[in-house]
Amino acid sequence: MRRQYSGNEHQVIRGIGVVNCIYFNPQTEQFWILDYRIYDPDSDKKTKIDHVEEMILNVVNENKLPFQTVLMDSWYATPRLMALIDNMRKIYYCPLKINRLVDDTGGVEKYKSIAKLTWDESEITSGKIIKIRGFPRDKKVKLFWATISANRTEYIVTNDLSQSSTDDV
Repeated sequence: MRRQYSGNEHQVIRGIGVVNCIYFNPQTEQFWILDYRIYDPDSDKKTKIDHVEEMILNVVNENKLPFQTVLMDSWYATPRLMALIDNMRKIYYCPLKINRLVDDTGGVEKYKSIAKLTWDESEITSGKIIKIRGFPRDKKVKLFWATISANRTEYIVTNDLSQSSTDDV
């Protein structure tokens, strides 16, 4: 047990940190736990990102599980994991926090938080191409403004630049 932030509680609590890798089969609508790790950096000196990277590599190299897409939480939307998934020629989707710095002007303006982006009607429907600060210069992704409910909006990013439907995202 350790003190850690809980996304469910929206505060720091005492608990066991579990990092998991779940497979979802869209045809059967079933979930399978492929791997999980106890997050205990004091004993194993690994970050959550280290654990996720090991699990993804294990699924690809050891289990040889065929999959096309990785869905992940905003906590894991790091250049390191996104590049790993890109290099495996897989697609990722993950929400980004509204304070994440991005550029939608092709370098004309400075990076700004997602919250400060302006969206025209076609971008709301089809997404917009952006560069995330800290990513390689030529690495572009597509950002979608998804209204989840009346009081919840998510900004979801993907490396699938051909994706053109906010509804599908």
